[in-house]
Amino acid sequence: MSSLSKNFKSVEAHCSKPGPAARNGWAKPFAALLMAGALATPAGAQTQAQAKVPSQPPTILIVGDSLSAEYGLRRGTGWVPLLEKQLTSENRVARVVNASVSGDTTSGGRSRLPGLLAKHRPTVVVIELGGNDALRGLPLGMTEQNLTAMTQASKKSGAKVLLVGMQVPPNYGGAYGTTFSGLFPKVAQAEKVALVPFFLKGVADEANAVANFQADRIHPNEQSQARMLANVWPELKKIIP
Repeated sequence: MSSLSKNFKSVEAHCSKPGPAARNGWAKPFAALLMAGALATPAGAQTQAQAKVPSQPPTILIVGDSLSAEYGLRRGTGWVPLLEKQLTSENRVARVVNASVSGDTTSGGRSRLPGLLAKHRPTVVVIELGGNDALRGLPLGMTEQNLTAMTQASKKSGAKVLLVGMQVPPNYGGAYGTTFSGLFPKVAQAEKVALVPFFLKGVADEANAVANFQADRIHPNEQSQARMLANVWPELKKIIP
């Protein structure tokens, strides 16, 4: 009989006689077995076990306005929930944090961003802001500064950035519209980050665009959300680890 078998025989014998004396009798050989097993574990096996501990999945933080906050839509039908389904369908593991607020401007997003970065520690930040700046006629120089500051803060935190561009209707005037839409590629190029040139491509620039919007003619309807995701996804997937 091997020494290992003898030790287990000893354990069985003492376990059948409960009491302090019995416990003292088998505790030492059993502890010796545990110690021997620990010492016999190869260091390489421990390292391999540690290597199998899964790392945290990447976090995608979306800082946007009503276009990303499901304004006027049934919960779960906006482009952000559709993004989560897209990730699942492609077997990509990522956590999506939608920090979008209806009516938000680039100033509001800029003020909220430090806290969001500290709380969520995102891998990717999607900045979808600026539309409300234009609707309110805010100075475009301020909008550019805010977009630049948000991009720089996100990069400094270690996140990659996707800037989502917007355009305004023609009735805002050609010069204003051109300057506004040009802010996004300008910032993206200066900061060397990814860009979606026009978030509502295929939605707002269609011949019968009114059919793609809710009754307010400002917010895309439920049927348009898949198209919005289709505009974002090709650029976003390139920067998700």
